[in-house]
Amino acid sequence: MYNTIDEYIIQFPLEVQETLKDLRNVIKQAAPDAEEKISYKMPAFSLYGSLVYFAAYKNHIGFYPTASGIEVFKDELATYKSSKGAVQFTLGKPLPYELISRIVKYRVAENIRRAEEKKK
Repeated sequence: MYNTIDEYIIQFPLEVQETLKDLRNVIKQAAPDAEEKISYKMPAFSLYGSLVYFAAYKNHIGFYPTASGIEVFKDELATYKSSKGAVQFTLGKPLPYELISRIVKYRVAENIRRAEEKKK
C-alpha cells in the first residue's frame, strides 16, 4: 500500500513513471496551491474540496477531473474514451498536457467560486 504520490508512482514501469511524473507536474503548475494526497487509492489533488485524480492502468492513464471538468471540455476530449467524470489517455501516446492544464485551471476556479459562495 502507498501513502504518497511518490510511493504510488514508483510501483510502475519506468516509462509509465515518467508519464505520471509529467502529469503530476502539469497539475501542480496549474494548481500550485492544491494539496497532494492519496484518495480512492489514487493520486489526488485537493483545493477547497476534490480537484482532480489520476491513475495508471495496464493500457491507459485515467484522469478524473469530475463531471464538470469533462462536460466543459467534452469537444476537445472527443477523441479520447471518456465517461461522466473520467477520461482515458492511451499509454505510449503523448498526453494532451496543455488541455489537462486548462481543465485543472477550470476546476481550481470552479472550486474557489463554490467556496466563496458557501461563505456568503
